[in-house]
Amino acid sequence: MAKVIDGLFYSESHEYVRVDGDFAFIGISDYAQKALGDVVYVDMPEVDDEVEAGEDFGAVESVKAASDLISPVTGTVVEVNEALEDEPGLINTDAYENWIIKVSLSDKSELDNLMNAEAYEAFCEK
Repeated sequence: MAKVIDGLFYSESHEYVRVDGDFAFIGISDYAQKALGDVVYVDMPEVDDEVEAGEDFGAVESVKAASDLISPVTGTVVEVNEALEDEPGLINTDAYENWIIKVSLSDKSELDNLMNAEAYEAFCEK
């Protein structure tokens, strides 16, 4: 069973959001990294780029497949996880520690559209 962490928000496309004040750290869930296999490349936006809920903001490539990253929230990118440029496999080591982008949230109410840990676990079991 993939690891799911309480207190995070999850999307149906398997991204998670960890909220810290007005900021959101976005990455892919443990379920997603297990499904992808060994991650070999992460395509990330630039700092100051706008991301919009439901829209692509990059991609994760593994030895098996490439998967678009869909932003669960709207906001402005304030930081990208540069460690992933050199070591994309960090996502396989710990998907929750190795977030992909940090955004300044435009609308916190968008979090209401996402699943909590319990709902996401049920979603993954389907």
